[in-house]
Amino acid sequence: MAQKGDQLDQETFSCSICVDLLKDPVAIPCGHSYCMNCIKGFWDEEDQRKIYSCPQCRQTFTQRPVLVKNTMLAALVERLKKTGLQAAPADHCYAGPEDVACDVCTGRKRKALTSCLVCLASYCEEHLQPHFESATFKKHKLVNPSEKLQENICSRHNEVMKMFCRTDQQSICYLCSVDEHKGHDTVSAAAERTERQRELEVSRQNIQQRIQDREKDVKLLQQEMEAVNRSANKAVKDSEKIFTELICLIQKRSSDVKQQIRSQQETEVSRVKELQEKLEQEITELKRKDAELKQLSHTEDHNQFLHNYPSLSQLSASTDSSSINIRPLRYFEDVTAAVSELRVKLQDILREKRTTISQAVTEVDVLLSEAEPKTRAEFLKYSCEITLDPNTINTRLLLSEGNKKATFMSRPQSYSRHPDRFTNWTQVLSRESLTGRCYWEVEWRGGGVRVAVAYKNISRAGHSHECRFGFNDKSWSLDCNTNSYTLWFNSISTPVSGPGSSRVGVYLDHRAGILSFYSVSETMTLLHRVQTTFTQPLYAGLYLNYGNTAELCKVK
Repeated sequence: MAQKGDQLDQETFSCSICVDLLKDPVAIPCGHSYCMNCIKGFWDEEDQRKIYSCPQCRQTFTQRPVLVKNTMLAALVERLKKTGLQAAPADHCYAGPEDVACDVCTGRKRKALTSCLVCLASYCEEHLQPHFESATFKKHKLVNPSEKLQENICSRHNEVMKMFCRTDQQSICYLCSVDEHKGHDTVSAAAERTERQRELEVSRQNIQQRIQDREKDVKLLQQEMEAVNRSANKAVKDSEKIFTELICLIQKRSSDVKQQIRSQQETEVSRVKELQEKLEQEITELKRKDAELKQLSHTEDHNQFLHNYPSLSQLSASTDSSSINIRPLRYFEDVTAAVSELRVKLQDILREKRTTISQAVTEVDVLLSEAEPKTRAEFLKYSCEITLDPNTINTRLLLSEGNKKATFMSRPQSYSRHPDRFTNWTQVLSRESLTGRCYWEVEWRGGGVRVAVAYKNISRAGHSHECRFGFNDKSWSLDCNTNSYTLWFNSISTPVSGPGSSRVGVYLDHRAGILSFYSVSETMTLLHRVQTTFTQPLYAGLYLNYGNTAELCKVK
């Protein structure tokens, strides 16, 4: 029973980290006790996370607790030692498969407490004592227990490797330095360690500086993320409010139109009923008069007939029916037509603004702009669906293929009047505005076309250069011919060299101010890159000469 009691006491006063009796015991805030060096080493490994925990209960502390030796617990441990509790080592003092064993112990070996780089041996606490008591061992180098001590022995000469060959970058013994490494740049291992230690410190300083830089970056990104969330939440709230106001406005206009129609309906119906009643009264009066005349016509007494005829033959004034204007089924149809026209305009505005809003959303980019794509597959990540706007197309151009293809025609086409239409230059703009990063391709046939981008406020009417792609400061144009290319901007031409191709790729990074044109065949070849600052959303444009066609391709 006494043995069992001692065993219980030993577990009670053992450190759960080293599984040995407590040395310089300290108690941490949660109440558990450890060796001072054990808990220090454990918390040193947690320094990076700035959160410290108890190895047993896992309670965490945001600040590293101050450790103070528990004198009462230390006294109890010393008393246990004096009672002979450790006379027979406990099982946890013996070396297991994963432990470094004492090289001196016979029979069952104990765990090594340390290793000696001079002796090239590992020692338990008992067999280590001579290193502390004898002057012979005072200068020996003691390190943490290691199983790799034999790696310090030269396999060729069986000597301790105390030198380093800088020529071959390997550790050697003294005999190696005068044998196969003779004439090489050799130094003592300690000297090489000192040199490498300096390099290590520089590396650590660089690493620590990078850690600080990255921590600043992480903090900055955290701030950016919070700012993005705040901005996004505000944008959602404001957008919902604006759209709600728009819906209320449309509902109000709908109610006003309905009320106006009903009011006009009531007025017109009242007028019709009033006229209808007058006509019905006149009909009744005429029928009565007709009956009296009929009766008079059958009177046989000539004198009586002549006496009554003057009074009966006089008719009352007829109701004026000239205001009746019969328009079958076309009373309020003009109102419906006007509302339908409003719907079409609203749909056009919403379609255009939806693209603008969508691109404004995708343009939000906290991080740095991505590098310009290199391969066609990378370009296709930014491909966008573009259609040509019928309201901008010149009348000599014909739209087809779902408003993606334009063909020069010998006769003007029948298009309705529109202020956005190019009146003289045979050009057309896209319906969609372009911001952010976009890529599209144009396939052309004939003598030549111009692939362009332009601001929406480019002039439309007349022959002036203010309307022509590439001849003003509101548009950029690549003139594509069979054997040559020319870049035009603000009436300035720049010859462009490159392989001829009937397909041209256009890459736009609106935010970075990059506009690039590529010749597309089996490979992509950069023809010209524009670096500028775009102040407005851009629109894709095409200019066609006589007999040419150009199509916005569906890339894949």
